[in-house]
This record gives sequence, structure tokens and C-alpha cells, in this order.
Amino acid sequence: MGMTMTQKILAAHAGLDKVEAGQLIEADLDLVLGNDITSPVAIKEMEKMKVDGVFDKDKIALVPDHFVPNKDIKSAEHCKCVREFAYRNEITNYFEVGEMGIEHALLPEKGLTVAGDVIIGADSHTCTYGALGAFSTGVGSTDMAAGMATGKAWFKVPSAIKFNIVGKPEKWVSGKDVILHIIGMIGVDGALYKSMEFVGEGIKNLTMDDRFTIANMAIEAGGKNGIFPVDELAVAYMKEHSKKTYTVYEADEDAAYDEEYTIDLSTLKPTIAFPHLPENTKTIDEIKEDIKIDQVVIGSCTNGRLDDLRIAAEVLKDRHVAKGMRCIVIPATQAIYMQAMEEGLLKIFIEAGAIVSTPTCGPCLGGYMGILAAGERCVSTTNRNFVGRMGHVDSEIYLASPAVAAASAVAGKISCPCKL
Repeated sequence: MGMTMTQKILAAHAGLDKVEAGQLIEADLDLVLGNDITSPVAIKEMEKMKVDGVFDKDKIALVPDHFVPNKDIKSAEHCKCVREFAYRNEITNYFEVGEMGIEHALLPEKGLTVAGDVIIGADSHTCTYGALGAFSTGVGSTDMAAGMATGKAWFKVPSAIKFNIVGKPEKWVSGKDVILHIIGMIGVDGALYKSMEFVGEGIKNLTMDDRFTIANMAIEAGGKNGIFPVDELAVAYMKEHSKKTYTVYEADEDAAYDEEYTIDLSTLKPTIAFPHLPENTKTIDEIKEDIKIDQVVIGSCTNGRLDDLRIAAEVLKDRHVAKGMRCIVIPATQAIYMQAMEEGLLKIFIEAGAIVSTPTCGPCLGGYMGILAAGERCVSTTNRNFVGRMGHVDSEIYLASPAVAAASAVAGKISCPCKL
């Protein structure tokens, strides 16, 4: 029996000719990631290990992005801990305020993640980099500590689900709609500890930003990772952003998959995940009642990239957000912020009555920059809508694409551009 893409990458990094689903291996790491919430825990664990420094100062990335710029004294202390550790160990890829961004948008942009890499991060959405054909997965802070110290990590080799992507999406249907459709179909544990492997001729109709979004939310289906084949678009992205050597792995024709699904992009509609799970999805056509909302957030590691901002601006241009609506736009990195400014997107947002924030994860995890009060509803381009995720336990979060979020801000209720 052959191997999947993920299994081939893991075998190579474990120094093995072959691995099988369920096998325990120790693999070499190409990158270890931490942020301002998870890194302090890992740093304290490293101190307990009494190790002398890190395994490779060039293969660790520390990105303060959740409560940055510092929200309060506690977050300031967390960031100080990370900063001092980075300076003490001469970490090459430490990103201070002014050059930081939301980690899972920043690392590919900086060329730190490429095809064939094995990447762990103490953040569950580390699976984002599978869009480039890497094996990347979220781990706990103690695993991050071990990774920073040794450059190695233990894995149970995952089995896989194949998603055959065909067709071409209609206007206003994006990668967010694709992954919400899939999660709605298989459930939040439908891919539990499995590799979600996306293949098929329809992938050519997905932008890199679409693919980053889809891979990012693999964890919301329980996936160990999400991964795409390396095509011309992925190669062009890596050549533009990175000087690292990449390795292309392809699944064997006789690779084993637990399940196979076909996703016809041409049949998909703008999709919204209702409270309080990402699997609780409805298409815009299935929503018959008016669902009034109080806030819209456009940003996050899922949907704060340039394509996302362009789509939102296309909807908001020459329109205004509804009276009483709070619309918060968060470019994911400084480079995206700058490009959006040069293209006039920020002017469109502000003229429409939205505000534009510095890059931060803030509202996604109920940190700051958009906390919800009891009874409030938010349409958000983030990745989770659990109870209390963005604030009060009696608030509600509706997950959607930038197009749906922007249209909802204008309508004052859940809507899409086709209904404005």
C-alpha cells in the first residue's frame, strides 16, 4: 500500500522509507512556532529542562499577535517574557510590534514555510501551511518547548481523508465557503486526527488565499492537518516569498484513504456557520428569517489576507454600514496593511463607516478590539464560534466569508452581496 502526501513528508523527516497510519515516529522539525500566549509556557518548561539554548535559532519563530499591542499588564508581561527569551537566544525570526502580523499569515509571507517542511506551532491553526504542501500542525506548549530544545517531535502518523475538488466557484463564493461546507458535511470531529488531503482539477480555481483559509480550518473538523498538492500557483508563491529550498511530495496512486468526498465548487453557495459550532452551517438561501447583528469582524488568520480585504472593499465601496453597526477590519500583516492602503482599500473601509485596526488576533479569541456583550450578535470571518469565544457567554457568533460579512455590515442583518 502506498503513502499519502502527509505520510511521505513524515517518513522523510523520520529517516524512514515508509510509514503507516497509527505508527509512532520521531521526526526532525523545520520550524517551531509560538505566540505571546503559548510561548511563555514553553519558555518556562525549557527552563525546567535546564537545556542550554535552542536547537537552531533560525528555525524558531516567535510572533506576539494575540494581545499585541499590549492590552493590559498581564499581556505586557507575557510579551516581555517572549522578547527577553528571543534576545537571549538570538532568535532570528522574532517579530516585534511594527513588523509583526497574525502569525499564520506572517510566516508564509516571510518565506519561513515551504513545501515538504514539517512545522509545529503552539497554536491550533498552525495547519494553515498545508496550503503550500507542508505538514504543519498545532501542538501544546510543552511539545513546543521540546521542539525548541531538540528540533524533534513525536507524531502518530495520521490516516487520511481525500477531498476531490472539481468545478469553478461562482462569484462571492470563496475558500471560506468551501471549508464551512466541508465542516458542515462531515462535522467538527469528522476528520479527527486525520490528514485532510485536497486534490482535483478544481484546485486551480482556488487562489492561494483560498487555500490558506481552507487549510487553516482543517482543525475545525478535528483534522491533524490539511494539505494541498504543490502546483504552479504554490511554486510561484514560494518563489516570490522565500529563498528556502522546497521539496514536492505527491501521494502514491495506491495510497489508502479512510473516506473520499467530491466537492463541486460550482454548486456551492455563500455559507454561514450558526452558533455555537462551525458544523452548524446554512447557505444564504436557507436563511429565511432576518437575523439582526451588532458587529462585523473582517480579519484573523483565516480571512485577513489581501484577497479578503479586496472582496470586502468591493462590497463596501459606495455603501455605508448600517446605523449602529460596528464594523472592524483587521489586515493580517503590516505588508497587507500597506498594500491595502496603497490600493485605496482602507479609504473605502473608513468612508463606509468601518474602523481599521493594526494586525492582531484580538477579537477572534475574545481578547480585545471587539468583545461582545450579552445578547449581541457578530458576523465574523474568524474560525470559531464556540460559546463565549468572542466575549459574553450569551453572545452569538456567525462565521462567514469576507463577502458575507461586509454585506451583513451594510444590511444590518446576515446578508450577502447578491441580496444588497
